[in-house]
Amino acid sequence: MTTPNRGRPTAGALTSKLNPPTVHAAQLLRDEIAASLQGDGAVKLVLCQGPAGFGKSTLMAQCMEKLAADGTRTAWLTLDEADNDIQRFLPCLEAAIANLLPATADEPAAGDDSSSAGDTALNLIAGLADHDDHFALFLDDFERIQEPTVLGLVREIIDHLPPNCRLVIGSRSLPDLRLARLRTRGQLVEIDSKRLRFSLAETEQFLNHHRGLALGADELAEIHAKTEGWVAALWLASLALEKHPAPVDFITRFSGEHRAVADYLAEDVLAQQPERVRKFLLRTSILRYLSVPLCNALLPNADSASLIDLLNEANVFLVPIESEERLYRYHSLFSDFLRHRLAAECPDEIAPLHRAASAWFEAQHRPVPAIDHALEGGDFDRALTLMSQHAEHLLAQGRMRLLGRWFDSIPAADLAAWPLLQAIHVWALCFSCSPHTAMEKLEQTGLEYSTDPRIRPHALALRPSILAIMDDFEQVYAIGSKTLDALPAGEPFAETTLVNTLANAYSVMGEHQRARALLDGARDVQGVHESAFNAMFSESVEGIIDLQEGRQRQAAARFRLAARITRPRSAFSPIGTNGNAWAGVLHAATVYESNDLDTATQLLNVYAPLARHIGLPDHMILADVMLARIAFIEGDMDKALQTLTVLERTGHNRQLPRVVATSRLHRAQLMLLQGDEYAAHVEIERASDQATWGRLRHLRLLANDVDNDRIGQLRWEAFVGDAAFALRELGPYIAESQAETRHRRAFKLRLLQAVAQQRQNDLPTALSTLEQALKEGCREGYMRLVLDEGPRVGALVVRLQSDTLERKLDRREPLFAEYLQSLLQGFGPRVFNEYPIEDDPNATLLEPLTRKEIRVLKLLAEGNSNSAMAEKLFVSDSTIRTHLRNINGKLNASNRTEAVAIARKVGVV
Repeated sequence: MTTPNRGRPTAGALTSKLNPPTVHAAQLLRDEIAASLQGDGAVKLVLCQGPAGFGKSTLMAQCMEKLAADGTRTAWLTLDEADNDIQRFLPCLEAAIANLLPATADEPAAGDDSSSAGDTALNLIAGLADHDDHFALFLDDFERIQEPTVLGLVREIIDHLPPNCRLVIGSRSLPDLRLARLRTRGQLVEIDSKRLRFSLAETEQFLNHHRGLALGADELAEIHAKTEGWVAALWLASLALEKHPAPVDFITRFSGEHRAVADYLAEDVLAQQPERVRKFLLRTSILRYLSVPLCNALLPNADSASLIDLLNEANVFLVPIESEERLYRYHSLFSDFLRHRLAAECPDEIAPLHRAASAWFEAQHRPVPAIDHALEGGDFDRALTLMSQHAEHLLAQGRMRLLGRWFDSIPAADLAAWPLLQAIHVWALCFSCSPHTAMEKLEQTGLEYSTDPRIRPHALALRPSILAIMDDFEQVYAIGSKTLDALPAGEPFAETTLVNTLANAYSVMGEHQRARALLDGARDVQGVHESAFNAMFSESVEGIIDLQEGRQRQAAARFRLAARITRPRSAFSPIGTNGNAWAGVLHAATVYESNDLDTATQLLNVYAPLARHIGLPDHMILADVMLARIAFIEGDMDKALQTLTVLERTGHNRQLPRVVATSRLHRAQLMLLQGDEYAAHVEIERASDQATWGRLRHLRLLANDVDNDRIGQLRWEAFVGDAAFALRELGPYIAESQAETRHRRAFKLRLLQAVAQQRQNDLPTALSTLEQALKEGCREGYMRLVLDEGPRVGALVVRLQSDTLERKLDRREPLFAEYLQSLLQGFGPRVFNEYPIEDDPNATLLEPLTRKEIRVLKLLAEGNSNSAMAEKLFVSDSTIRTHLRNINGKLNASNRTEAVAIARKVGVV
C-alpha cells in the first residue's frame, strides 16, 4: 500500500510543524530544567508533561537551542489531530528526521510514494538506530496522538535509539509509551507540572527583570500564590500590569475571572472537553477538594471515579493533594474561572450543589466544611442550626478567625434570634479582630442584660477580656475578682477565659503568686473541660511570668507548648494559626532570643499580621521590634526604620501612647548603634512621655520589661553620655529590679553598668560585673539580650574571654567558655576592631611572631579551619600545624582559642 499524496501536509503547513517556537528575550531561561536533557546517556525519553500554558513548548525550544549550541543535532515536529493517520504522520516524521540523518542513494527521499507505510517506518527506525552522532528529536503537543499504530511506531523508535540520543516529548497528558518500563530502566526523565511551575524567585526574575515591572516583595508573593507559578497566567498578568496605573489593586483583584485568563481557559481548556467532562468540571468547582464519594454526592448519575482519573491523566489543572489518597484540587485560577462560568451558565444549580456538599460533610461528622457550604449556598438557617451544635466546641479550640469569618457572612437579622451565637461572635471579634469592635458589638446586642443562665457567664466574662486587650489592666484588676465571684457555674469556656484574663492582670500588677494560684485553678477546669484555647492562654501567661523573673528556658518551653496546643490537626484546616497570635508571638520572641533568626522570621511573618489586626499592644510591639531588629542585623536600616515608623503610626491611630513611645525608644537604640548619638538622644527625648511612663512605672508589661524611658536614657548615658551619672542611677535600679523579681531587667541593666564602668576606666570591675551577668545568661541561654546592645558590649565580651582563658576558667567551666564563644560568633568579626579595650601593659610575647604567623593568627581569629588556612596561604596542612605549634609556644598558649585571645590582648590581631 502506498502513501497517497492527499495524506501529506502542504509545504507551508509542514514548515510550520518543523519549526519550534521562537525563543526571545522576554522569556525566562530555565537552565536548571534544561540541564535534565544533557545528563545521563542512558536516557532515551524526556517527557515534559503539564497542563496548558505551563511553558512546555517554550522550555523544549530553549533546550533545543541549548543542545544545538553544544553541537548536538536537533529536530522539531509539532503534532496535530491529523497525525493520528500513520500515512500523514510518516511524511512529517521523515521531514523532521531529515534534519538529523543525511539521505543516502539507497533510501527513498521524503515524499517518495514507492514505499509502503511499513517500509518507510522500518527505514526510519533503522536509520535512527544506526546513527552515530548525538541527536535529540522533539515532538510537541503529543497529547493529540491517540492512534495505536502511531503510538506503536514511536515506542519502536524509543526502543531502538542509540546511546546519547533521545526523544523529547511535550504533552498535556501521559502518553501510552510504556513509561513504567522506561522508568524502571533509568531511561526516562520526567518534567512534570510541579517542576514546570515558576518558583517565587523565577516569578520575580520574570516579572521585574524580563518584563520590566517594579513589583515589591509582597506583590510578587501575592501574584505568585494566585497563579501557583502557572507561566501563562503570569504572562497574561504581566501584559495587564505593564500599563496599569495601580498594580497593587490589580494584583489584589486578579483571579480566574480576569478576562485574559478566562478567555485563555475557555478557548484552550474547557472548549476541548467532552460535554460530560465539562459538566463535571463546572459543578465540582464549588468544592475545595475532590474525592470520589464527595463528587458522587453532588452528581449521583456521573461516574466520578472514571472522570477524576480522566482529568488526572489529561492534566486538566487537577492537582493531587500531597500525603492524601485520591484527593485532588483544581488550580486556584482554574477554580475561579470554573465557578465564574457556573454562576453565569447555571446559577440555579449553585445552591442545591452546596446543599448536597453540606449534607455529605455533615454525614461524615465534619461540621466545618458542612457549615462552609451551607453559608456559600446562602442557606443561613441550616448554617445557624449547625453552628448552634458546634460553635462552642470550635470556640474552646480557639478557632476564632474561622468563627469570625462565618459570622461576617451571616445577616445580622438572621443572627438576632440566636443569643448564644451572638456571644460567641463577640468572643471571636475579641480574639481575632479588634477589642473596640468587640466592645461595640457587646453593647449593641444587650447581652450584658440577659438573665439566660447560658448567656450570663459569657456576658460577664467578655467585658474584662476585652478591656485586657485594650491595655486597660487597671480596670480589669478592679472589676475582675467581683466578676469572677458573680459568675454562674456551667459555662467552662467563659469561666476559664475570665480566670486566665484575671491571672494576666494580676501578673501585670506584680501579684505573681495570686496569678499562679488562678492559673492552677484554670488548669483544673481544663482537665475536665478540654479547651485548647485556654490551655494555650494559661501556659502563655505563666510563661510571661517566668520570662520576667529570669527563667528564659522555662518560658521558652511554655511558649513552645502553647504554640503547639493550637496547631491544627488537619491538613485541610482553613486557619493555620487558629487565630492565636498570643502564643505565636511569644514563641517567636524566645526563638529570636536564642538567635535563630530564620525561624523567628518565619514565625513573625505568620503571627505579626494577626497581632496587628487584633491590636494586642505588647504583641504588636514585640513582633515589630523583632522584625526591625532582624532587618537591622541584615543591614537593611531603611526597612528597620520603616517597620518602627509603621508601629508608631499604628499606636497613634489606635490611641495607644505606650506603642508610640516604645517605637521611638527602639528607633533611638538603632541610631545609637549606628553612631548617631545626637539623633538617638532626640528620639529618647521624644519618647519621654511622662504621663504614659508614669502610669506604666509599676506595671509589669512584657514589651516594656527591658525597654522603657528610664532604661533608654541610662543606655545613652552609659554608652556615650555621662557614665558617672549612669553608674549612680544603675546601682539602685538594679537592686530595685532584683527586689521586685524582675531578674531579666536586672540582667539588662548590668550590661549597661559594665559599659559605664569600663568608660570610667575601671576595667576589672566592668569585667567582674559582666562575668556575673553572663553566667546568669549562660544558665538561661540569653543571646539577643546581649547581642542587641552592640559592639560596645561585644568588646567587653572579647576581653572577658581573654581573661577567662588566662585564668584557665575554660577548663573549670567549659559551658561558660562555650557560651562566650557563641556570643562572639553572634557579634561577628567586626566586634574585635570596634571600641578596642586598652591593652594590658604587662602582656608581652615570649618571642616575636613572624609575618606568616601573624597571618595565620588572623585567619584563625576569623574561624578558619586548618585546611581553609592552608588553601588561603598556599601551603600544606602540616605546615599550618607547624605554625600553630610555634604560635602556641611564643604566646604561652595551650590551644588555638587561647592563642587568639592572648593575641588580641597584646594587640597582634
